[in-house]
Amino acid sequence: MENTQVTGYRREILRHIAKCTWEDCLPEHIYDVLQVVREDTPRVRCCIHKERAVLKNRVQMALWQPIGMNIINAAKAAITGEIDKSLPVMDVLTDACDACPIDKYYVTDLCRHCIQHKCMNNCPKHAITIKDRATINRDVCIECGRCAKSCPYGAIIEISRPCIRACALEAMSSGPNKLTVIDYEKCVSCGNCRGACPFGALDERSMIVQILVALKQKKKVVAMLAPSFLGQFGLKVTPAQVVSAIKKLGFAEVIEVAVGADITTLAEAEEFKEKVPEKIPFMTSSCCPAFVAHVKKHFPEFEDNISKTTSPMVSCGIWAKNKYEGALTCFIGPCIAKKVEAKHHPESIDFVMTYEELQCMFEGVGIDVNAPAEDYQTTATGSGLGFPLNRGVQTSLKNLLEKSGSTDVLMEYADGLRNCQEKLEQVRQGKLSLEYFEGMACQNGCVDGPGTLAQQGIARVMLTKFVKAAPQQVSDENSEAVDAWEKYDFEVVAEKE
Repeated sequence: MENTQVTGYRREILRHIAKCTWEDCLPEHIYDVLQVVREDTPRVRCCIHKERAVLKNRVQMALWQPIGMNIINAAKAAITGEIDKSLPVMDVLTDACDACPIDKYYVTDLCRHCIQHKCMNNCPKHAITIKDRATINRDVCIECGRCAKSCPYGAIIEISRPCIRACALEAMSSGPNKLTVIDYEKCVSCGNCRGACPFGALDERSMIVQILVALKQKKKVVAMLAPSFLGQFGLKVTPAQVVSAIKKLGFAEVIEVAVGADITTLAEAEEFKEKVPEKIPFMTSSCCPAFVAHVKKHFPEFEDNISKTTSPMVSCGIWAKNKYEGALTCFIGPCIAKKVEAKHHPESIDFVMTYEELQCMFEGVGIDVNAPAEDYQTTATGSGLGFPLNRGVQTSLKNLLEKSGSTDVLMEYADGLRNCQEKLEQVRQGKLSLEYFEGMACQNGCVDGPGTLAQQGIARVMLTKFVKAAPQQVSDENSEAVDAWEKYDFEVVAEKE
């Protein structure tokens, strides 16, 4: 994740909220966070009042409360520990949205007032006139783009809002007062819009207050750590130090979602052998919730092709709930869409937070992740640990299928929703043959998710080294994954919506 002034504001708010929650003074001191902006600080908006209005929006999101709610009341609501699952995970910060201009085509100063007037001649609505330079009549223009294509100087350019441009699924649009609106019938909570908006007007809701409340109440909360945590908290920070720091927060246990990935591999391999090609021509992965939502919302004819095996997060949650009686589960990973998936699986997942939120929690509570820690030994395989890498899911599945005698499985892979969209469209049109499709919403896989802290290249190198040092395939020796798969049901018959 790129560090910008927007991420700085978001993290400062999360740290302050974590600190006040830990010290039992959140409602009394919630307004103190507005001192991030003071009379003596540089301006990024028109006035201090506008900047503080935007900060209040960020506080409301950080508390998992509605936009516009009084922040003292929002803080009081948050510390009850309840999470209103009717609220969307991704939302528009109305005070932050700059209502970017939406006229699609602009004539720049590069216009030479040429003699041919190709832009004017090619306009089907005669919306262009020539004075000192070409001028577009907005009342007549239908934004067909012929003027931009015909200009020999490239003087007419196409403009779109950064959030709209970043969304591969056309879920963003301009609404009343030109503020951005999210179409939740199309949105899959991938988080691309959040990173694209230069004003930070799109953000995710956070559960950190509710998590800290559960920890302070000494509830048995099990942390489920995604394998992409390698390298997220610093190049020299070891897995053992991360696990130790999480336990210092009060988590009863720390278990690996990579074990859940091993469980998913075992179950999905059996499902694949049972269904393809006898029942369905191909099967898709179910690990990435944004990809699964993408298929359901934009390619509904392929919904039956989605694997019914639970994702690694949900598999791990089922395993944890059975292993630790009465436990609450908290997934920690790089993904925003996992918060939506958790809403669909309340029986196995109670909380979700990103690495960014965990780091802010460490800093707010005062836990040093660099403190010495005892050695740590993974209980997962290299196959499960490698799920966040490119083709990680299909590599694990392929290895297990080959071990059972199934060879030459025709597999395809796409990372990034635009690439997924293109390949699924090829399948729809009969231009692409396959038996298994692994789709990841994030470019470069989970190591480049919107909730990460480290550069994806660094995280990839560190995770790859960790993968190579672990046992490579699921086998009877990996007792935790195998035993869990044999004991519990990891098939989702009907996902709760």
